[in-house]
Amino acid sequence: MTLEAFADTIVPGEKRSPDDRAIAGAAEGGGAVQAGAIELLEWDATGLSESLDGFSSALDAHAGAYAAEHGLTLDESVPPFVALPFEHRTALVQQLTTPGHPEKALWVSLALFSNMAFDSAAHMHTADALAQGHPGLIALGIEKPGPDGLWRFDEYTYGRPLARLHPATTPSGSPA
Repeated sequence: MTLEAFADTIVPGEKRSPDDRAIAGAAEGGGAVQAGAIELLEWDATGLSESLDGFSSALDAHAGAYAAEHGLTLDESVPPFVALPFEHRTALVQQLTTPGHPEKALWVSLALFSNMAFDSAAHMHTADALAQGHPGLIALGIEKPGPDGLWRFDEYTYGRPLARLHPATTPSGSPA
């Protein structure tokens, strides 16, 4: 729950259900959690998967200290970071990622993976992510591939081809 709440602080989304505590519901549509931030973090390719329990414990410790410093009473039925109201989650994350904070690199890396899950679905094949309605790729306007699984772009970025094809280019696009 703590890491979900952190990811939701980075890219907010709507609650999955009325009793969802990890997601604050600060934005409409899917956010980092719905985009698969936890799945991405748990992927061993990130190099962080072995440390997630430590990240969660450290974040909850920071949240407890933050709450004490600001006179906040936290609901003890959920982890401390989850119990923080969204505006306080945001303030704490801002403190942790501010230049000069001794743990800045750690929290920035966690934030980057939360963004990466939303912006690129790095843990999934793009076509699969789009077929499943990935909220970040849809928000970015990424089109689904054609029926053959390939992406084609009839309109060029600048309204014209970027370069003329070499006269010896084969129909498949390979140089002769």
